[in-house]
Amino acid sequence: MSNSLSADEIETTITSLGHLGDGVAEVDGASLFVPRTLAGERVVIRPTDDGRADLVRIIEPSSTRVKAPCRHFGQCGGCSLQHVAPDTYAAWKREQVSIALKTRGIEVDVDPLVTSAPRTRRRATFAATRTKKGVTLGYYARATHTIISAQECPLIVPEIEDRLEALAGLVATGLTRKGRASLSVTATETGLDVAVTGGKESPDGPLRSDLARRATAADLARLTWDGDILSERRAPTVTLSGLRVMPPPGAFLQATKQGEETLVTLVLEAVGDARNVVDLFAGCGTFTAALAAKSFVLGVESEAKSLAAIDRAIREQGPALKLKPVELVGRDLFRRPLHMSELLKTDVVVFDPPRAGAAAQVEMLAQSSVPVIVGVSCNPATFARDARVLIDGGYRLKRVTPVDQFLWSPHIELVGTFVKE
Repeated sequence: MSNSLSADEIETTITSLGHLGDGVAEVDGASLFVPRTLAGERVVIRPTDDGRADLVRIIEPSSTRVKAPCRHFGQCGGCSLQHVAPDTYAAWKREQVSIALKTRGIEVDVDPLVTSAPRTRRRATFAATRTKKGVTLGYYARATHTIISAQECPLIVPEIEDRLEALAGLVATGLTRKGRASLSVTATETGLDVAVTGGKESPDGPLRSDLARRATAADLARLTWDGDILSERRAPTVTLSGLRVMPPPGAFLQATKQGEETLVTLVLEAVGDARNVVDLFAGCGTFTAALAAKSFVLGVESEAKSLAAIDRAIREQGPALKLKPVELVGRDLFRRPLHMSELLKTDVVVFDPPRAGAAAQVEMLAQSSVPVIVGVSCNPATFARDARVLIDGGYRLKRVTPVDQFLWSPHIELVGTFVKE
């Protein structure tokens, strides 16, 4: 034990990395989670009262420790794993998928992690607030409401990173001193699409004109304020498997173009030459156009505006792209999942639910006779829960591939293929 320790400090060794990317130290029979540490490191920590500990200093660093690429790392809450060497990082993410499956009694070989490169995130959400000196725009510090001003971000595409200062100026007059606004920023093919929530309510008159003017000066494609479009100089569009789509404000979009293409490739490999495919939680059509290149597609989505966006794109461009017929249905699959009787002629079901998973729908799928089911998930825990239901219903989990769209974070995307035994 070091003689230079204060009364509230402990010298210990980190035994492993937890599921959120924090180092785990065993102290007096209890596990303490220590951010920004690695397995095998000898460290000095200061326990807090929530099962966690602050890192005071590293005595013996791990050979897998690398210099973080961002100067905000350690303050900003956006990343937790920038200090981990790439091979160790990839192995850890792959292991998290395996652990989630094993927790549900599922043994399957997990494919190597497919990674995304830095500076490829095309969407990001920033916090912003007014101060006496201007506007602070950035990310929240971990587990706090303190906003860390973002001077750089090696996650996001240059189209966003280069405009951080401009984004702060854009919303300056629409912010309150007491509140914190949220800016959802998407880099589309026609410019930035910015959706703001939490600013001054119902901007009208001079404020509305000022915000629209600032959006024009910033050359935004679109500015939306609490769902109200204040400026749309160009239709913000993204191309999904050849289909140009204009997502509604705040609509879901895969975090990176590279990740999206990887997910589409994996789904198409699983679907093969299937004639009839059902695309559940279709969103704005991440998989719809790709599937319709060879298959008749039934797309189901609860968000009416997203459904309208993909419907319009298919009607206008589908014939030129030689897409097979696509039927689109608005339906809340959490409240009204497709019944097994509605899937009798289906060859493949693809489902891509939110983080909560698709418990109600999976219960119906497990009772069906659909030959192949493809699950896309951004949450290994809920995927494993849903996979257990399908397996108990007679399916075999044939393949699982983790896809890293959320670089340096504990979040993991994956694609799993199930076949009826």
